[in-house]
Amino acid sequence: MRYAKFLGLGLTLVALAVAGCGAQATTPKTGDGKKDGSAKDDNHVHGKGPNGGVVFDLSKYHAEFTVDHDKKEVTVLILGDDEKTPTPVAAKDLTVTTKETKTKEGKVVPPMTIKLLPQGEMGGKAFKYVGTDPGLGNVADFEGTVSGEIDGKPAAGDFKE
Repeated sequence: MRYAKFLGLGLTLVALAVAGCGAQATTPKTGDGKKDGSAKDDNHVHGKGPNGGVVFDLSKYHAEFTVDHDKKEVTVLILGDDEKTPTPVAAKDLTVTTKETKTKEGKVVPPMTIKLLPQGEMGGKAFKYVGTDPGLGNVADFEGTVSGEIDGKPAAGDFKE
């Protein structure tokens, strides 16, 4: 009987050692989960933005990327943590850099670099940044990076439609 108890205890310890105790799964993530030092989770999922565009992380902010193909215009809205509320920031301009893509018909759309200027600026801050490029007239899924200086700090974020 004593042998059976020791055998049971030994097997339990071996099983715990192989499977792990699970403490790592419940330990909160420490350090800076993001390039900019914020503690946001890199793996969180975004929904559609308030204007139907793609939402992405732009340093410590969220932003929405939308394209008006008829106007050949791109708009980036700076959003708060709720991913819906426009949030004014101090940024002289932003830059969108897109990767090469293709239309559904197979037409190649070359990479673009588009300067975005603030719209509706008040007190040196704006939440809407707009730029134009003839290439935006192509109906395609765009992917790239938005970068600039926001509130005096370098900021960048990747988007993909």
